[in-house]
Amino acid sequence: MGTIDILRDNLNKYFVGKEQVVENLLVCMLAGGHVLIEDVPGCGKTTLASILAKSIQCSFGRIQCTPDTLPGDITGVNIYNRKTGDFEYMSGVIMNQLLMVDELNRATPKTQASLLEAMAEGQVTVDGQIHKLPDFFLVIATQNPTEYVGTYPLPEAQIDRFMMRLTIGYPDKEQEIRIARQRLLGETVERVRPVLDVEAIARCKNDVEKVKITDAVLGYIVDIVRHTREEERFVLGASTRAMLALTQASRAKAYIEGRDYVKPDDVKAMVEPVLSHRFVLTGKARGQKEDVNKILHNILLKSKVPV
Repeated sequence: MGTIDILRDNLNKYFVGKEQVVENLLVCMLAGGHVLIEDVPGCGKTTLASILAKSIQCSFGRIQCTPDTLPGDITGVNIYNRKTGDFEYMSGVIMNQLLMVDELNRATPKTQASLLEAMAEGQVTVDGQIHKLPDFFLVIATQNPTEYVGTYPLPEAQIDRFMMRLTIGYPDKEQEIRIARQRLLGETVERVRPVLDVEAIARCKNDVEKVKITDAVLGYIVDIVRHTREEERFVLGASTRAMLALTQASRAKAYIEGRDYVKPDDVKAMVEPVLSHRFVLTGKARGQKEDVNKILHNILLKSKVPV
């Protein structure tokens, strides 16, 4: 059994019936991206993040966002030391290897923006001083749908920093019975134990960098991205960052599948989780109740698959 298989099995043991969500989360982690989990309350967003954090032997930080959460609560602040006469940096919750930001859309835009530099560049700047983040750094943010009262919709720049958006959905009847049974038996998140450490994850990420991708498959990815820019129902098409994210996620997907090369099927599997959250429908498209995922499906149909 491979290293990632051990981690995947541990997550599936405690997070029942959502194998595809778990796999996409691991793909994003191996690809070096960050994850936004969006769904209605009570579907297990926080539980999934907590299980992953407990399954990896790493430093873990969690912050519950509210309208009065300040940027300094996340990035840290400089505090004056009377004894030395200098200002000293007091690290915020972001100085952890795995950071869970619960209900990000309940924080104000200023606080949301405090994550931008960290997610894009692996550092934070406080009062002009740059502080590097750990080499292994993963943000798992959760949010409830933006139509709920007391939320601040994430701006496009913030959304684009997340490699993937995942939705969990309600479990079916059999899965819900299993969840209830696990709770009755005491198999809760508190019982999760680490099965890997950060060094093992780093080795896996290095292996992902060795996964080959041909010019033909790269051309396929670029064609998909360019078609989104030509789509009249989108206000804006996918960015170059989105193209790079789709490329890297496809490599991580191939690695999890046990291959050292990317197939077009890997790209197809990653299109929805990597691209769908980056688009805003035009007013006309919203009025006609268009669906982003259906539009992406049509884009895949007209994108020539390399042989």
